[in-house]
Amino acid sequence: MHSVKHIGKVILAGAGPGDPELLTLKALRHLQQADVVIADRLVSPVILSEYTRKDALVIPVGKQCRSGASTPQTAINDLMVEHALQGKRVVRLKGGDISIFSNVLDELTTLVKYSIPYELVPGVTAALGAAAYAGIPLTARGYSTAVRFLTAYRQDLLDTAYWQDLARTEDTLVFYMSSQPIDELVGQLVCHDVPEDRWVAVIEQATTPQQCITAFPVKEYLAAAKGRDYASPSLIVIGRVAALHASFGWKAEMGNGELYFPPVVEQIVKKKLVC
Repeated sequence: MHSVKHIGKVILAGAGPGDPELLTLKALRHLQQADVVIADRLVSPVILSEYTRKDALVIPVGKQCRSGASTPQTAINDLMVEHALQGKRVVRLKGGDISIFSNVLDELTTLVKYSIPYELVPGVTAALGAAAYAGIPLTARGYSTAVRFLTAYRQDLLDTAYWQDLARTEDTLVFYMSSQPIDELVGQLVCHDVPEDRWVAVIEQATTPQQCITAFPVKEYLAAAKGRDYASPSLIVIGRVAALHASFGWKAEMGNGELYFPPVVEQIVKKKLVC
């Protein structure tokens, strides 16, 4: 009789925004069972060193804006397939949540193509973690009843009508991957008559020991902070609720400017897989 080839399984899991204690119990259980962990850059080093099996193979597949060292998505897809087809249990560990500004669709499509079993495990996304650790309730009563998750990474795709809507909306706006073009972002909102009571809060390295927050009224931001560089990752919250940080920010800012997440050029130490 011919032996039936055993195919492993891939778990696509969110690691949360930085604080390792925000990892879900379900993700922790899968990590403790995994033969291989394919990890994004924005995953706490503590999770990889303390929450995985000692004999697991940890593969860093970091991505970083404008970094030539970033791992191509095709390479990540190939790694999942390679190890799963060897019968291994693989955890594809993503920073934050698996479905917010991630390439999970590419990965799901690849797994389906090769008939590889998979499971999806959500995580605390950066917007929720950053807002909570900054003391900013995103839908505070009387301030906002809706939240939008956006990115201004490609501002050339945003037309005048869209900017007008963003400037005048009552919704809380949360921008991912937008700290580099923040001056242009704020400038567009001011140009399109953003109300005086709207604030902007930039939350650097949210939920980590290096968390740092910069907050101003939107119309005062360029005079106060134009040209400022922010550590990666940074999240931007714009709306009435951003002003609440001054009253309810509870986490002491003890950051010294160092990066909590290793840059892509630095490789996470791999642990040997015992066959």
